[in-house]
Amino acid sequence: MQKTLTVTLEDIEEAAERIAGDVLHPPLVASQRLSAITGADIQFKYENMQATGSFKDRGALNKLLSLTGDERSGGVIAMSAGNHAQSVAHHAARLGIPATIVMPETTPFVKVGETEALGATILLAGDTLAEARNKAIEMSKRGGLTMIHPYDDPLVIAGQGTVGLEMMTDRPDLDCLVVPVGGGGLISGIAIAAKALKPEIEIIGVEAATYPSLYAAISDKEMHSGGMTLADGIAVKTIGEHTLPIVRSMVDDVVLVSEEQIEQAVFTLASRQKTVVEGAGAVGYAAIMEDSERFRGRKVGIVLSGGNIDPRILASILVRGLERDGKIISLRFTIFDQPGTLGRISSVLGEAGANILSISHRRILLNVPPRGSSLDVMIETKDAQHSEMVIQKLQQAGYDVLQLKETAEADFMTN
Repeated sequence: MQKTLTVTLEDIEEAAERIAGDVLHPPLVASQRLSAITGADIQFKYENMQATGSFKDRGALNKLLSLTGDERSGGVIAMSAGNHAQSVAHHAARLGIPATIVMPETTPFVKVGETEALGATILLAGDTLAEARNKAIEMSKRGGLTMIHPYDDPLVIAGQGTVGLEMMTDRPDLDCLVVPVGGGGLISGIAIAAKALKPEIEIIGVEAATYPSLYAAISDKEMHSGGMTLADGIAVKTIGEHTLPIVRSMVDDVVLVSEEQIEQAVFTLASRQKTVVEGAGAVGYAAIMEDSERFRGRKVGIVLSGGNIDPRILASILVRGLERDGKIISLRFTIFDQPGTLGRISSVLGEAGANILSISHRRILLNVPPRGSSLDVMIETKDAQHSEMVIQKLQQAGYDVLQLKETAEADFMTN
């Protein structure tokens, strides 16, 4: 099986020398707070600190630096809707290499704009990454452009493998590494480096349950792959031809995490670890949260692979997380529409120590009495216990209160 591998430790070490100085060697940082919560000795690899916000800088730069003079002057082309696009654009511009990025027509404007701002020529083609890939291949052949694949290229894999090389150099006593999986480039490179330096180390891949491509491939199962996910950076339907043999040979296990687990991991990393991580970058910690007993007492390295999350999505996740923790709650009242009612409710809330965040007052609804109105109030409290006390104070004051948290949870599960 080893003969089928296209990347070696020596390739990764050469990549490390090649990209040194142009790519960060982010710290491997122990998290005392999250280690205490999970029972594992957690060490985070901060790849979200790279210039373009993800580990993709490594593989893209290693490939670009390997090009001949003619290949550089001829230009490069890549297919991506996210981090790989920005990495290729950024480093190609630094090296004076013309770069074209093919992105699906459904790519959010913000990602198109960010990539274009880095100096690349953007072409929107097709509704999916697969269609964009086909267009990129066609243009590569027709125009003599060098293809910079996001994961299925030995030089790209070697570049990504420098993450594992650094982790094992910084903490050779690690027991296992937990790595996000999309097309398999990152975990392949990490596995080669880590297993060469410490054969007994356990390598665990993590996929979003909506895109179980690697899980299905190694378990020989037919599984649906597709749909909306917070982990769009690893929403890949097909594992690479180069990466799959490496994974089969060196990765010990692949686990799946749900959308709710990914969301909670993003929230926990932001609120407790004080680091911003995109959905794909948070799946490693999501796996620890889901099965903490498996990792209890072990030294675990987790790759925070990227931090390019839409600020609006992050804001929504933070508010929803605070609601789950009982620190923000939404209350609904049916009240008599008469002067002073709103003021009296506000007084009760103030006396109970709650902070009002928003109020929605609606009179014309068929499910309330003609002289009544519906009042929705979002408040901030210290914690879940304080929230319960606030609700009790309102009830004691004679108000019929419905907490809307369960409705929000139901909406999340159905969407």
